Parts: sequence; C-alpha cells; structure tokens
Amino acid sequence: MTRPARLGPVLAPVPLVAALLISVLLVAGCAGTTGQARQASPAAPPPLATARVTATGTWAVVVMGGSAASHGNFWQVFVRPAGASDWRLVTPPAVASNGGLVLASPGTGPVVAAFRPSQLLSYSPLAITHDNGTAWSPGLLDARLADTPDALAAAPGTGRLLALLAGGQTELSGPAGTGWARLVSQHQLAGTADAARCGLRGLTAVAFGVSGVPMVAGTCGRPGTVGVFAHASGGWQLAGPALPAADAAASVSVLRLTSTTHATVALLASGRGRAARLAVATLAAGHWSLSPPLPVNGSAPASASIGAAGTAVLLTSRRAETVSPGGSWRALPPPPAGTAVLAPGADGGWDALVVHRARLTVWQLAPGARRWVAGQVISVPIEYGTSG
Repeated sequence: MTRPARLGPVLAPVPLVAALLISVLLVAGCAGTTGQARQASPAAPPPLATARVTATGTWAVVVMGGSAASHGNFWQVFVRPAGASDWRLVTPPAVASNGGLVLASPGTGPVVAAFRPSQLLSYSPLAITHDNGTAWSPGLLDARLADTPDALAAAPGTGRLLALLAGGQTELSGPAGTGWARLVSQHQLAGTADAARCGLRGLTAVAFGVSGVPMVAGTCGRPGTVGVFAHASGGWQLAGPALPAADAAASVSVLRLTSTTHATVALLASGRGRAARLAVATLAAGHWSLSPPLPVNGSAPASASIGAAGTAVLLTSRRAETVSPGGSWRALPPPPAGTAVLAPGADGGWDALVVHRARLTVWQLAPGARRWVAGQVISVPIEYGTSG
C-alpha cells in the first residue's frame, strides 16, 4: 500500500501479460457553473464503489480504512469466484490506491484494474489478471483517469482499452493495451451535429458495445435526450434510447454505461430534486428497452452495480432497489448500516458488503427472505500512514 516515487509499470514481480485490454474515454462534469449548466445536470455519477459479474466471478470495489483527508483511505478489490460462496481480497499490490480503483472487463477473459492518481501521481497504473486476482501483471495509462466508475472499458476479444480522462479526453489503446492514442475530446464531440442535437454538457462514462464499437456517454442539455454516442463510419452518432413522453421535459444524465456479455446497460437520471427519477436502459440485439422510472424522493445513488441478471442501486437514504432486464423495480429490505455496495449472491439472492474501517462483513439476503444475515468477515491489512 506504500506510494513509490514513480511506479510506472512496476506493480509486482510477475511477468507482463500480452493480452491487456485498454481503451480511453472521457468524463467531464457539467460545463461551467452557470445556472443553465447546473440545470442540465440532474445527477452526478455515483462513487467508484461498485460490483460487476464476469464469466469467472463476481467482483466488488470498495474503499476501506480511515479518512481521505489524511490519506488513510485505501480502495480494495474483492472477488467471489464462480461457483464459490466466499469472497477473497485480491487488490493488486505495490500501488497506492487512495485515488480510487476502476475495473474493466468485457464479461469474459481478463479483468483490468486501473488506479486513479492521488497526491503527486500524475498517471494511472494498470494491472491485469487472468486468474481471478491470484496474479496481476502491470500496464500503464500515462494520463489521469476520470473519477467515475465507468472511466475504463475493455473490448471483447481484441485486447483494446478505452479510457475517459480527468481532462475530458478519451484515449484508445491498440491490441494488448499498448499504443494509446487520442480518440475524441469532449470539445470535439460537442462540435458534432449529433452532440449539438443533445446539447452535450459533459461526459460521464465510456464503454464498448457488444460488437466492440467504442461508446461515450454524458449529460444532455436538451430535455428528453439521452447522451449515448457510438463511433461508427469514422464519426460519432447519437445512439441512446428514445424516452417516453413523460420524460420529454427533463434533462437526462447517463450515470453508468457498461457492457455485459450480451448487452449494453445504461443507468439514467432525469429531473431534479424531489422530481428526480432513475431508469435502466438495456441495448440487446440492436434494440433498447427501458425499465419503469424509479422515483428517488430526493435521494441519490450511493453505488450502482450492473450485471447480466440485472442492476442494483443503493441510495443515500439506505434504500436498495433492483431491476432485471424487462422487469420492474423491486425494493430489497434495508441493508445493514455501512453497506458500501450490493452484489448478486451465490445462491440467487444478494450480498451486502459492509465496511467498518479495515473489516469487511458480507451480509446475505437469501431469495425471498426479508432479513439480512451476517456471514463472512474479512480483515484487510492496511498500513495506515504509508501514503501521507
């Protein structure tokens, strides 16, 4: 957990793996501080805490330790291998994780972890695993990754990565995650005809479509327009879903955009304040489908997890809601205090990952149950004071 002077690609004494997926995306906040820009941004992306499901396991990212102000906060990666019931700690070693961790995977193949810069670090170390975190191999994005859960995406089958940078640019890697090059900046994208139709105010996420097409997402200033753009035929096209008439007067932000093995999923926020609502849009077989809207009653997403089986949202009011593709929102019993993220359980229920400083407790909700039950406890070795 110590912070070296310049880590570059040195993460651990493991060999460099050739098949590293890298792509670059944009994430910028709302443009400017005018009333118009604030009105165009009904919500910001949730914190980096999240869970995702791959073919080899269920992954979770949470922050543990102490105060961020004293650099006592360290982001950690956990995995529950497919077919297993217990989670294990698999955080890549030898890089300070105070700035946050972002995971990327196309659903099959390797998983990539990116360390956001913190303190004096001006670049983003990468690590890749082919064996559920038993060993990690190094890589490097020589730029500052954006502070959003979908700032990094991995293409299916090609080894390419897409990254959204803190300055509002996106970069795309070549095969095996090497040879990074600029793809598009927020300013460049805003100058296209389709982005003008959206009134693009900022970028929030990047993804590869199921077919490998680069995608970027953000906030539209024009009401009722979903800012999802796909790169096709050398240009950028507005590719988001059409919203029902009830949402035509509200500005829309794309809070999350990620792809599973067979679909691309977007978490949308519309409206402001007590009128704010969430919805999940799923792109499968070339067609978008929309969940019913979820009123959040003035709350905001504290974390959001997306998988092939559905989406789980934990709100700041400790309210937990899930929705499956083509289904309706379903409220879960309030999870335990300190829950950082919800993840699909091994038995078809749900796991709540509860953090208290250096201890992670996994609470389980069996299918159809109304009470969470405490289960596995993991103590994380944190070297306080090593990153100050």
